[in-house]
Amino acid sequence: MFLPDIKLQNSKILIVDDNLQNVMILKEVIAEFGQVFFSSSGADALDLIPKVNPDLILLDIEMPSMDGWQVCRTLKQQARFADIPIIFITGHNQPSFEQLSLELGAVDFITKPFDAGICKLRVRNQLKLQQQTRQIIQAREQIQHLVKQVPVLITYWNKDWQLEFSNDFSGSWFAVQDPSERQNNKHLKQFFPEALSSAIQHYERIDGNEKQFVVEVNEGKTKFYYQVFQTALTSRNEDKGYLVTIVDISEVKLAKDALYSEKERLRVTLSSIGDAVVATDIEGLITFMNPVAERLTGWRFRDARNLKIENVMPLRDAHSKHELKNPLYIALSEQRIVSMALNSQLISRYGASYLVEDSAAPIRNKNGEMIGAIMVFHDVSETMAMSVKMSHLANHDQLTDLPNRLLLRDRLDVACASATTNNQKACILLIDIDHFKYLNDTLGHQYGDELIIQVSKRLKALLPPAYTLSRLGGDEFVVLMSGIVTVDAASQLARRLLDAMHEPFMLAGNLHNASVSTGISLYPDDAQDAEQLMRHADAAMYRAKQEGRNRFCFFSDELEEALLQRHQLEKTLRHALKHDELVVLYQPKINMHNHQVVGAEALVRLPDGNGSFISPAEFIPLAEESGLIIELGRQVLFKACAYIKLLLDQGLRVPISVNVAAAQFSSAELELHIQEALTVNELPAELLELEITETALMVDVLNTQNKLAQLKALGIAISIDDFGTGYSSLSYLKKFNVDIMKIDMSFVRDMLINHHDFEIVKTIISLGQSMGLKLVAEGVETKEQQKALLELGCETGQGYLFSKPIAVEPFLTFLKS
Repeated sequence: MFLPDIKLQNSKILIVDDNLQNVMILKEVIAEFGQVFFSSSGADALDLIPKVNPDLILLDIEMPSMDGWQVCRTLKQQARFADIPIIFITGHNQPSFEQLSLELGAVDFITKPFDAGICKLRVRNQLKLQQQTRQIIQAREQIQHLVKQVPVLITYWNKDWQLEFSNDFSGSWFAVQDPSERQNNKHLKQFFPEALSSAIQHYERIDGNEKQFVVEVNEGKTKFYYQVFQTALTSRNEDKGYLVTIVDISEVKLAKDALYSEKERLRVTLSSIGDAVVATDIEGLITFMNPVAERLTGWRFRDARNLKIENVMPLRDAHSKHELKNPLYIALSEQRIVSMALNSQLISRYGASYLVEDSAAPIRNKNGEMIGAIMVFHDVSETMAMSVKMSHLANHDQLTDLPNRLLLRDRLDVACASATTNNQKACILLIDIDHFKYLNDTLGHQYGDELIIQVSKRLKALLPPAYTLSRLGGDEFVVLMSGIVTVDAASQLARRLLDAMHEPFMLAGNLHNASVSTGISLYPDDAQDAEQLMRHADAAMYRAKQEGRNRFCFFSDELEEALLQRHQLEKTLRHALKHDELVVLYQPKINMHNHQVVGAEALVRLPDGNGSFISPAEFIPLAEESGLIIELGRQVLFKACAYIKLLLDQGLRVPISVNVAAAQFSSAELELHIQEALTVNELPAELLELEITETALMVDVLNTQNKLAQLKALGIAISIDDFGTGYSSLSYLKKFNVDIMKIDMSFVRDMLINHHDFEIVKTIISLGQSMGLKLVAEGVETKEQQKALLELGCETGQGYLFSKPIAVEPFLTFLKS
């Protein structure tokens, strides 16, 4: 540690003497050493010392009140002032005086009368010694701070390997609990792990005074690495000890190992990935190639090293065959990631060509300076071929290879736009095979598909190349006429297509006749866009079927009006469902013997916005077609259950039945909706009855059995609605776990004037009785019908004879009256 020059001019000296003359003489002698303070008594001196903090005190022994010895004792007892050197000045020259002064802690003794030169030298020496002592202490503290802060363990050992110094003041290096133990002259092995101490003593025996080595130390599952610098200290050829410094290089070692592992992992990764990788310097000279790059370019890395990248992987446009600039040079010049040009083709060393794609990017060092670039690419030849194939599959029907709905829509949009631009027309013919479902179910799907293929080929053979023939799916085809189109041309084409279907088709070795129904719509005469054009052609096609099939029909204003009405009705229905505006009326079920109310049927009505109701015959089929029937049924169910709860609260226990459509019955949510409605309203399940039509029950017999079992498990009653109008299959009917059978009103209405209807009613009642079912006759309007039904054994009736469907409050009044 560097020690500054000793300067005495800044010293502070205190003279304590009751003789002013002595003070003045001394002050004159020592004035050159700095500031001189004086005090005439011991008490004053003790007050002044804390303020002055002198470097040296010249103290007289003989003073009134408090002598110099007492002042000295007082100062030495205070840690703050104990180190201030004191020189006694006295007229006594007895050895006992000098001995006592030294025993009290004085550093020197000057007798009076004193020699000025000797006095000056003694003061100078003491001041110099004081400053040197301070510098040594300061240097020691600085060295201690230094060795404490350096991340190195510094130790000094005697020749017997006993510790004499360590900078591990906190005991953190090797987890010594008491750092002071390191100063107890204990042996090397008591402080270092076995592996470290053994290595240090091992290297002691190797020739040379200075050694440097690395030691691996295992502590549990953790490894530590220490670099040791060991120096033997000698003096006059005598061993004095050892200086051992230790550096923990675990992080460096682990970092190097991790870096090596990372480089190796990167090497293996680049050699294993499916992409080709080529790296270059900033001049475009190749510095790395992985095996995939070697395979695609035909170059081995050892041969391609330091060659220009354009010589190893020449690129050209796959269509024009023009040479392309390697994107790696663009990445270097513009210092950014650059994608490879579309349709890039790589020509290998041996003439093979590959469609390639991907990108190039600059490589930078830790300072952000560009040191090269990397090119990553892969062979997309198969991908491009597959893309073309997938694009074709996505836009064409798999069975007929005709354009599908997606591609037709695109071409239809183009045709309409072109017709608008050129003031022309576009036309579509929507073709549907008549009775296809019957033929498909009879012969099987395999021959149904074969018929579709033969029909598509026959249609396509009659169309010019400019027209598009598309298959929408199922048995529907669309012909798109574009260019110069007239109504006559569309009519003539439709006629030719109809006539072509008259020739029988060979299926399963037999001839089968088939016909088609065609709807025709023209743009812009019938529609404003492609979507509307398709809807209008569909409406025209259904009109053709209604008129007897095997014909074509143009879209008309009448069909347009029907479509608009249907659209408005759907809009009204959706609005009513969204805003909970459906109205539920209740028609009583009457015991025809005593005219007591035994139940009621919940009947939904749709408000038209003008104070009237829209007939269920209009909006129920629409709800089924549009998929709204499930939500409609759910709302009716919840309204009916809420009304049952209202009646219960007023002491009226009336079972109410709710109609369930086929789609609603087959949905997975029906059981959940019923459970929720019963739970929310805290209803006994026996007060809720479901009315399900025969048709809905016969869609899937096995599924119907399971569904009925689930519903019956809830405790509700099941009724077959409109019995006799559907399949009426007794073999299936006996499998269904139902409680009630409702006789359709179409039979009840004419049972007294039509013998067949009477016999049907009679048979249904007899069947229901034999199966233990309750019977309800619908549409009872006269007392004669009531009497006849009672005579046949049907006790419950429902109809205008008793009450029409009525609203909530009137029904409540009806019950109470």
